[in-house]
Amino acid sequence: MKKKLERLNSTKMIGGVASGLADYFDIDVTLVRVLFLVAFFAPIPSIIPYIAFWIAMPVKQEPHNIVVN
Repeated sequence: MKKKLERLNSTKMIGGVASGLADYFDIDVTLVRVLFLVAFFAPIPSIIPYIAFWIAMPVKQEPHNIVVN
Protein backbone atom coordinates (compact mmCIF):
# COMPACT_ATOMS: atom_id res chain seq x y z
CA MET A 1 0.00 0.00 0.00
CA LYS A 2 1.33 3.41 -0.94
CA LYS A 3 1.78 5.94 1.88
CA LYS A 4 -0.06 9.25 1.64
CA LEU A 5 0.79 12.50 3.40
CA GLU A 6 -2.34 13.30 5.40
CA ARG A 7 -3.20 15.18 8.58
CA LEU A 8 -4.32 13.02 11.50
CA ASN A 9 -7.25 14.25 13.56
CA SER A 10 -6.98 11.46 16.11
CA THR A 11 -3.62 12.64 17.53
CA LYS A 12 -3.65 16.31 16.65
CA MET A 13 -2.65 19.17 18.92
CA ILE A 14 -3.40 22.13 16.64
CA GLY A 15 -3.97 21.10 13.04
CA GLY A 16 -2.69 17.54 12.82
CA VAL A 17 0.24 18.54 10.60
CA ALA A 18 2.98 17.26 12.92
CA SER A 19 1.21 13.96 13.55
CA GLY A 20 0.65 13.50 9.81
CA LEU A 21 4.30 14.19 9.01
CA ALA A 22 5.43 11.84 11.79
CA ASP A 23 3.17 9.10 10.49
CA TYR A 24 4.39 9.57 6.92
CA PHE A 25 8.10 9.52 7.82
CA ASP A 26 7.54 6.86 10.52
CA ILE A 27 9.14 8.89 13.34
CA ASP A 28 7.98 10.01 16.76
CA VAL A 29 5.45 12.85 16.69
CA THR A 30 7.18 14.54 19.63
CA LEU A 31 10.32 14.96 17.54
CA VAL A 32 8.37 16.68 14.76
CA ARG A 33 6.61 18.96 17.25
CA VAL A 34 9.93 19.93 18.86
CA LEU A 35 11.42 20.68 15.43
CA PHE A 36 8.45 22.93 14.61
CA LEU A 37 8.86 24.67 17.98
CA VAL A 38 12.59 25.26 17.44
CA ALA A 39 11.94 26.48 13.90
CA PHE A 40 9.29 28.88 15.25
CA PHE A 41 11.97 30.77 17.18
CA ALA A 42 14.47 30.72 14.30
CA PRO A 43 15.07 33.93 12.33
CA ILE A 44 13.19 32.56 9.31
CA PRO A 45 9.39 32.50 9.52
CA SER A 46 8.38 28.87 10.04
CA ILE A 47 4.71 29.53 10.70
CA ILE A 48 4.13 30.03 6.97
CA PRO A 49 5.11 26.45 5.95
CA TYR A 50 3.03 25.05 8.85
CA ILE A 51 -0.04 26.95 7.64
CA ALA A 52 0.65 25.87 4.06
CA PHE A 53 0.83 22.22 5.17
CA TRP A 54 -2.37 22.70 7.18
CA ILE A 55 -4.19 23.98 4.11
CA ALA A 56 -2.67 21.60 1.54
CA MET A 57 -2.68 18.29 3.44
CA PRO A 58 -5.98 16.40 3.33
CA VAL A 59 -7.44 14.97 6.52
CA LYS A 60 -7.10 11.21 6.87
CA GLN A 61 -10.45 9.46 6.86
CA GLU A 62 -10.33 7.15 9.85
CA PRO A 63 -13.03 4.60 10.63
CA HIS A 64 -15.18 5.42 13.63
CA ASN A 65 -15.54 2.84 16.35
CA ILE A 66 -19.20 2.58 17.24
CA VAL A 67 -20.08 0.50 20.28
CA VAL A 68 -23.63 -0.73 20.49
CA ASN A 69 -24.90 -2.22 23.74
